[in-house]
Amino acid sequence: MKLYWDLNLKNISKGTEKMLRIINNHRGISIIEMMVAVVITMIGVLSIFMLQSSSWKTVAKSDYLGRASQILANELQRQESLICNRHYFVEIGTKTFSVKASDPDADGVAATAISGDAVYTMSIKTENIGTEIWRVTVTVSWPPLNPQGITENLVITRQARCGF
Repeated sequence: MKLYWDLNLKNISKGTEKMLRIINNHRGISIIEMMVAVVITMIGVLSIFMLQSSSWKTVAKSDYLGRASQILANELQRQESLICNRHYFVEIGTKTFSVKASDPDADGVAATAISGDAVYTMSIKTENIGTEIWRVTVTVSWPPLNPQGITENLVITRQARCGF
């Protein structure tokens, strides 16, 4: 069986003939070429490992942020439903307490205790800004990773239809 480069090279251009002779040198690879290939492969593998650690950090940050957003939204909704009711006495001031991620309603009753559960700090500031109008500012932080946390505020008015 004849290989491509063993064929008669009379009808092939000079450049192609030279390339075919380089391919067909039958010498194999040297130890230096092999070491260069190993070094290039190791650089590629190490760079992938370095990217993986930063991606794990990004996933952890987004997980904390998502849970904090859920806690914040639940508390704003709870505050709105309470203040909207004419029979509820609104306390002006700031309250700060700890909330676990397994208890996003911040009512102190978690469905089940989870070992290693993330603990958040929630601060609720209620201020009167007019007659029957309040501003509620909720801040959820997760020290020491993010001591500033996320903050949202809501202006709430009393409504007759909310009485219960």
